[in-house]
Amino acid sequence: MPPPQTSIPLPQGHLIDGFRFERQISLGGFSIVYLAHDPQGVAVAIKEYLPQSLANRTVGFVPQVKPEYRQAYQNGMMAFYEEGIALARLKHPNVVRVINFLRAHDTVYLVMLYERGRTLHEHIRRHPGGFSENFMRGVFMRLLSGLREVHANKLLHLDIKPSNIWLRVDGNPVLIDFGAARQSLQQSGPELRPVYTPGYAAPEQYGRGGDQGPWTDVYAVGASMYACLAAAAPQPADLRAAEDKLVPASRRWADKYSPQLLDTIDQCLRLDPLARPQSGFSLQRMLAAPYTPPLQEPQ
Repeated sequence: MPPPQTSIPLPQGHLIDGFRFERQISLGGFSIVYLAHDPQGVAVAIKEYLPQSLANRTVGFVPQVKPEYRQAYQNGMMAFYEEGIALARLKHPNVVRVINFLRAHDTVYLVMLYERGRTLHEHIRRHPGGFSENFMRGVFMRLLSGLREVHANKLLHLDIKPSNIWLRVDGNPVLIDFGAARQSLQQSGPELRPVYTPGYAAPEQYGRGGDQGPWTDVYAVGASMYACLAAAAPQPADLRAAEDKLVPASRRWADKYSPQLLDTIDQCLRLDPLARPQSGFSLQRMLAAPYTPPLQEPQ
């Protein structure tokens, strides 16, 4: 397994097919996201395929890939590109909008609409005391509308977490940074590290034998809701399988939120996939059900 590296981003002013790169927005294990401008000067976000476990850019523009990792790198790049093609067919206000593709420097780039706002992860950091029940239901019901569209197109997200939920300035959420390339890399060979986010990944994402489906994304939605209340990720699923120390939401916040909301979170976080809501639609119906609000809610 290669050591993780930190690649340098493309420099300010760099041009690819008329798109001018301005600055790095974020750096993850599998990609770099930039703020850029299209040939007409419109702001866009550009996501560059650059898996840190396989490639490293220390000089120039082209990532350096060791020969023994070339096939895994190519497999991941194809999954990244196919993910972009699939997302480009989706036109939903709660799913990231891919509008173009670029190929350069022995890698690929997804051009996406740029929207002002911040991630739910950052929003949680700014509000560590938790959110109101109305906020929780509003954000996640709209998020599930986007997730239902994803599932209807025979796709899975596989990496839902607060840092992959973008909140527009009006509070409307957008699903970003899908996990297709990660999934492909995980299947490329035993020398690669497992590809998931501890705390948000469902137990069936650990190892190679788990049956993954919409219920896998439902677990991650439940974990993200739990994180909104706890200001931290829940106990990772593999540790829970060995010794479950996760305090159920229905017990931890019994005096702050409705029993119906807390029970919904707990159902999403069940280790048995068959015990969870089986689809985004089922979970959305649960969040839309009438409820009695608590006497005092977090602001």
